[in-house]
Amino acid sequence: MIMDIILCDELLQEIFHRLPPPSSSAVSLVSKRWRHLLHSSLSSLTLRLSPNHPSLPSLTSFLSLHTYLFSLSLSSSSSSSAAATTAFSDSLLISISSSCPNLTHLRLSTGPVALSPLLSLSTSCPHISSLSIILSRPLLSLHFLSSFRSLKNLTLILSGNGSPDSISEQYSSSSTELQLESLCLSGIRAGDYELSWLWNNCSYKSLSKLVFENCEGVGDNHSFASFIQRLKNLQEVELKTCRSIIALILLKLAENRCDSLSSMLIYDGGSKEGLLHFIRETNCNLQKLDLRLPLDLDDSHLFEIGTKFTQLHVLRLQSCSMVTGEGLKTLGLALSDNLEELALTNCDVIKRQNGFLVELAQNLPKIKILDLSYNHMLLDKEFASMISSFKDLRKLKLRGCNRLTNASLISLCKNCKQLESIDMVYCHGIQVEGVEFVILNSPQLRKVQVEDRKLSEIARRWMINKFIEVQP
Repeated sequence: MIMDIILCDELLQEIFHRLPPPSSSAVSLVSKRWRHLLHSSLSSLTLRLSPNHPSLPSLTSFLSLHTYLFSLSLSSSSSSSAAATTAFSDSLLISISSSCPNLTHLRLSTGPVALSPLLSLSTSCPHISSLSIILSRPLLSLHFLSSFRSLKNLTLILSGNGSPDSISEQYSSSSTELQLESLCLSGIRAGDYELSWLWNNCSYKSLSKLVFENCEGVGDNHSFASFIQRLKNLQEVELKTCRSIIALILLKLAENRCDSLSSMLIYDGGSKEGLLHFIRETNCNLQKLDLRLPLDLDDSHLFEIGTKFTQLHVLRLQSCSMVTGEGLKTLGLALSDNLEELALTNCDVIKRQNGFLVELAQNLPKIKILDLSYNHMLLDKEFASMISSFKDLRKLKLRGCNRLTNASLISLCKNCKQLESIDMVYCHGIQVEGVEFVILNSPQLRKVQVEDRKLSEIARRWMINKFIEVQP
């Protein structure tokens, strides 16, 4: 084949990089040379494996073909016993250690891993900067982390029902301090005291993001409190389903007096008093606030947020059942000068207080991103009156708003000439004609999310000509 002869390796690899994913799979069928170049040019791989798959022993050889592999994500397609998944994960780590010396990002979601393969990995892959692994309880030691000298982003997930025989009173410090920038912990229980090794060995100067998910403990409370109070550059905090420890975390964050924190997310389990205390006492000036607290957020919190965080650019409220329209309107007025993104997802107020969205919108002229997903009671009349205030809107999500009809899209196109992205999935009242209208009458549109059956042939051809991306 002439093309195979005249194109050099470097040029072919550059072409492969620019191919869309569906086309990449066909490249390896052209010739052995193309298949080899495709493998060697890939920098990222995501694989879903089965412990019993017959090709598993050849994984080392397969990975060795990917000379420039920097990012690898592995997950399992079957559920097995803890011992079986640990053995499987250990074998994967051994394969990775022997074939991926340039690896910088590893996400291993196949099951718990043992200490020995992790130590081997730290030696064979010295450039790993991002690591996500599952460890089995009881957690005996985290000292192995000091062997990963380039580590910046760490995700630890604890599993199993084991518990330590006794509570250790000593949490020794390593000679090498972990220079983590991001730390995510999941599945921590009250008795996982070995976790306190992290609080004694993680640099409080470098950490900028801290995440707790499905956690019931933080290790030793004293070590954790001491660490939190010393943080100087913390910028993001995420707390997901951590009801039993959230009051402690918010209290210590408030005591920190650090002004660098700019983003906070709290989902599914809060502390009313703890959140109020944090808002009133913190020195930080949040730019982004994301809350999903059905029973733990009310108007008193909204009032304090509007008083304290006047520089908010992003506000996301999901399933917050205890707030009122008056509370949201007051908050909107307080944030009117800076708020650019607003999400009111599955918002009960829309169902209880018809018309409040119109007044809210009048106070928020700078909104560029709006998410009203899963508001089943939102009607065309209120939407049309509200959308007229958002002249600079760029992104709109209406997913699950099944009472909206084509009339809403006509109002949208009339008022929002800068619209770049719209999500209309599960909007059962919107038909083919409405989707076609918004595609043909939004000159800046670049992305549409809608069911395939709602795309007319005219809309499809227009999207191809205008390079508009479509997603289901």
